[in-house]
Amino acid sequence: MTGPSSAGSPRAEDGIRATLAEVRREIACGVCRGDIKRCRLAICPYLGRVRDWFEERRDLQTTNLFGASPPSAFVGSWGYPKVLVGPLVPPVRDEDTSILDASESWLSYELPEILRFRLTLVRGKAPRRVAEARAPDSILSTVQEAAMASKPIDTEMWFTKKPTLVSPFSSRAPPSGPSADIAKVDLTSNPSVPRRVDDLVSDTDLRAGAAVADLYDHGISQSHITRVFSVGLLGTKDRRRLVPTEWSITAVDDILAKSLVREVRSFPWISDFEVTSASGLANNVAVLMFPQAFMFEGLEAWNLAANPTPAHDHEFAGGRTTYPDQIAGAYHATRLPVLEHLASRRRQAGAIVFMEVYDDWVPLGVWRYRELARAALRTKPARFASLDAAEAELGRRLRLPLENWWRSSILRAYLRGQRRITGYA
Repeated sequence: MTGPSSAGSPRAEDGIRATLAEVRREIACGVCRGDIKRCRLAICPYLGRVRDWFEERRDLQTTNLFGASPPSAFVGSWGYPKVLVGPLVPPVRDEDTSILDASESWLSYELPEILRFRLTLVRGKAPRRVAEARAPDSILSTVQEAAMASKPIDTEMWFTKKPTLVSPFSSRAPPSGPSADIAKVDLTSNPSVPRRVDDLVSDTDLRAGAAVADLYDHGISQSHITRVFSVGLLGTKDRRRLVPTEWSITAVDDILAKSLVREVRSFPWISDFEVTSASGLANNVAVLMFPQAFMFEGLEAWNLAANPTPAHDHEFAGGRTTYPDQIAGAYHATRLPVLEHLASRRRQAGAIVFMEVYDDWVPLGVWRYRELARAALRTKPARFASLDAAEAELGRRLRLPLENWWRSSILRAYLRGQRRITGYA
């Protein structure tokens, strides 16, 4: 049964640009008030646990840096379509640094650990127009070559001045360490590039969306796909461009979900109401799935002590054509794991995802929602014959009272209000 169409307002740049509201919510800092361009190490409360450690790291404050990039690259969004692009390199060599950019593996770490190894990544910056991805100069070409690699690659950077730590946090991407303008960058080892990545980078007739889905189907990690997409190496020749990292994260989530949703809609419905959850890194994600055609809603709650009404976005079985501008990147980051799970089971269901952020959270990006949702859906669900019983189980797994969630939820109101023929039997 299809409900009314989802509502929303269109966003610039196809809805990928982070909204100011998203930044202020994700980076709820009492010092900069979410204005991350004003962020400074000396007063940032989020960095209190690692400030002393960082100030002792003189190897992060040099005009010449040699290390094994995970590999990693960052494309900024300020000033679009002229952006800052460059590699992320730690002052570490002869070690496996791949974990520094593998968000798929971070749930097993504590917040201070993640901050420490992300803040060791020194970011080189070079201003480039996004269209220059099609005809890169030596610096951008080196960044692109490194981004294709699947294993750490020795990289040397020369800066115009010593790197400084400014604006380490963003609303969707993981934090990074100090940064400086690049004078020169070289790869001092040969990149290990998966054959499928090499083939699709060379294919200038295949559209970017199809290339992203193909890499995913061939087992390339999502962080690797996002990196290659961001530095402008996928798509038809005349449409390739640099895509800011924050936008790329959400774009890849959305592209992969769209590649799964048609398949999922062909499967039979699940037979029960199912509840799963997972917690970590001062976040909690709970998932309610119910017997219906695929529809989806994301609900997100911050500052629980204030008894908030959660932010929300949703789609009915007809899908949505507008950007989810209330919870933005969190919507796509949790929708994809639900579709992955349903596709693996060859089943169809509606889903509501509940996201709670606790007081000791440090901004690490929307990846934590994606990975917590995946972790939740890997566990055995609690199954119930009725919505009432499923809601009671949700109440035991969430800190915010259920009545707060239901004030926002469109799909719950839809489920409570619909009448099935079987209800009259």
